[in-house]
Amino acid sequence: MYDAFHPGQIWLDTEGKRIHAHGGSVIYIDGTYYWYGENKEKTTGDNDIWTWGVRCYASKDLYNWEDKGLIIEPEPDKPESSLCPTSVMLDRPHIIYNRMTGKYVCWMKIMHKDGVQTETVMTADNILGPYEMVKEGLRPLGMSAGDFDLAVAPDGKAYYYFERVHSETICADLTDDYTGVTGYYSTHFPHLCPPDVREATAHFCRKGKHYLITSGTTDYFPNPSEAAVADTWHGPFTVLGNPHVGDASNTSFHSQISCVFKVEGKKDLYIACADRWLPELQHLEYEMYGRLFREHFDPNHHSDNAMKEMAAYLKGHSFRNTSIADYVWLPLRFDGEMVYIDWHDKWKIEDYE
Repeated sequence: MYDAFHPGQIWLDTEGKRIHAHGGSVIYIDGTYYWYGENKEKTTGDNDIWTWGVRCYASKDLYNWEDKGLIIEPEPDKPESSLCPTSVMLDRPHIIYNRMTGKYVCWMKIMHKDGVQTETVMTADNILGPYEMVKEGLRPLGMSAGDFDLAVAPDGKAYYYFERVHSETICADLTDDYTGVTGYYSTHFPHLCPPDVREATAHFCRKGKHYLITSGTTDYFPNPSEAAVADTWHGPFTVLGNPHVGDASNTSFHSQISCVFKVEGKKDLYIACADRWLPELQHLEYEMYGRLFREHFDPNHHSDNAMKEMAAYLKGHSFRNTSIADYVWLPLRFDGEMVYIDWHDKWKIEDYE
């Protein structure tokens, strides 16, 4: 039994197994927290399996998590399916509840082998499923859509924040049933290329303000996060800078945030949930691989040798074995509108009002 958070250390479920809810999120329903995400147990780096379905866990205290199993099963025998773990790459499931339809709506990013990224949408009557396929191959607004977050306003209107691949961040209104976009959208944080393009968007609201915390684009390699704030869902957003205090490595404490949520019953406690995708490669320097990503993608300074240099830099190390990825959950700290994330080797919810 756990009685505190230990960021960056191996986190086991109530059966003593590694938790596999990567790139996911936390939702609170009737006194229980549900944490769901990519099941990476089979993604060892020596096979073609990217994500083996979506797994969900339940907890009352946020420390101890019971495995509720796969809520969305993989379809390994259907190579044409967006749930086939060897045909496509399924990332970052996000689930929101539609109180008008009574449905839980799950969106998943699907990266195809030709580089195009689409969305798969499924619905269920219960958070734990079964989920029914609604849409596959969805290109929201006709765009190649990358990492994203979903958010619901108090009046029931929902929004979709996503990375227009290697370009900018989009905020799009969802349809009333949450399974598509209306066509109304706004654009934010335009950048020429990785690693500056923002991805892994995490949205949350606090005291009437809308916050986005995003990552740069360097594959599974960590990089500096960026926080931004606005008065409305569609902005405009003001960039606040890197929230990670004292992060000398420039890697967001060797992690990438996937969601931020407020703890029920606490006055002002928000938790940033992050994946430490590469726990064995914390010696790598952001300045080195960040430069290589820029040289590879920048059309004005493109280098054909950048990825060869990256391969040489990583020689002898696997950066595809995410079955051993860990988690970094840390509390947010606010000073006016500014948000900070401090490192804690150990911390407890009970220490907050």
